[in-house]
Amino acid sequence: MADGYLEKRYDEVFGRGAKKTVVKHVSLETLMEKNRSYRGYDKSFEVKREMLERIVAVNTKIASAKNQQALRFKLVTKETGAEHIVQNMKLGGLLPELHLPFPGTEPEAFIIICTTLPENKFVDIDLGIAAQSMLLKATEMGLNGIMIGAFNKAKVTEAFDLPYEPLLILAIGKGKETIRLKPIGPDDDKAYYRDGQGIQYVPKITLDGLLL
Repeated sequence: MADGYLEKRYDEVFGRGAKKTVVKHVSLETLMEKNRSYRGYDKSFEVKREMLERIVAVNTKIASAKNQQALRFKLVTKETGAEHIVQNMKLGGLLPELHLPFPGTEPEAFIIICTTLPENKFVDIDLGIAAQSMLLKATEMGLNGIMIGAFNKAKVTEAFDLPYEPLLILAIGKGKETIRLKPIGPDDDKAYYRDGQGIQYVPKITLDGLLL
């Protein structure tokens, strides 16, 4: 896989590059490895609404438990109230001493995932499928993101006049962090952490440790 593939793919999709490039296959494994949870973003890059629409569009093709398709999506950009989410969310629950995100690295584009049905195991199955699929699409586009479950539902609902209950929020942007995976055994500490240089390590159980 050539370096810079995802950036080239992004340029092709949105017409930023003057020269057309040949799109090469990118494996699902590569996308999954690059799909990390970013808590700091480059504010010089603006995420446009049409980018969020492309990400949400994956929901027209993915699986749905009992095919209920109960999820609905509110797109939020810098121009449409992103600050309301930033003020009512928490990131980095395992690193409370860092008070993430650092000032000047807050995300400015979000997808609020709501449900038209009372939350149950089938809605939660759809939620997981949708959130992961959308973040993989963002990764394919050369973007980054994170799932945010720690937010004030009442205030977010009020701020955006949501007709349905919000279950999860995705932040989308250009990540401004270095994140690496660390293989571990099933009984090792699974908490993510950062070293003295600010590099974040995410422990992941190896295949041998997952198999019964």
